[in-house]
Amino acid sequence: MSDDLTKKHRDANMTTRIFVRDIMNSPVISCSPNDSIKDIAENMKNEKIGSIVVSENDFPLGLITDWDIVSKGVIRDTKPSLIKASEVMQTLFVIESDKSITEAARTLRKNNIKRLGVVYKNKLVGIISASDVISVTPDLIDVISEKSSIIRGEVGRESGNISGFCDDCNEWSDLLQYDDGIFLCEECRGELPDHHQA
Repeated sequence: MSDDLTKKHRDANMTTRIFVRDIMNSPVISCSPNDSIKDIAENMKNEKIGSIVVSENDFPLGLITDWDIVSKGVIRDTKPSLIKASEVMQTLFVIESDKSITEAARTLRKNNIKRLGVVYKNKLVGIISASDVISVTPDLIDVISEKSSIIRGEVGRESGNISGFCDDCNEWSDLLQYDDGIFLCEECRGELPDHHQA
């Protein structure tokens, strides 16, 4: 792999190091498939959430959003207390907790949905929404933009340190510096001679 491709690859991978588990909402609020959408709406209001997982015996069956209640329930002109969760729920798509937010964004877009269940060891442990992904995106863009400028030589090293993941130890640092084609934290810069001899 050429130096240019290596640099681009490393820079692109910076976004994949923020994981779904880092921004998911937990614990999961759930309801029974036999609960009415009236009760579910009250629960969502009390919990200040926009969706609720439908589950039975701790097994997730689906998801109900505020939009499902309106578009599949209220629109029927039937009392909300007579409409069951099972009648309006949608499929719950899931993603593993150790996947990147980039992959979560792709899954959301591919399935045209706004929420994903987060799974760890085959158990539903959280929910991630499109707004959760979007909320961290501006900070990522700033970091990537600054790193790209340094790589292209538009910003000299004297401009100071930047934040991100070290290309050597993969740990987060607010003291990254660009050196010889990679971004290194303060600790790894001290080990730089050994790093290059390896």
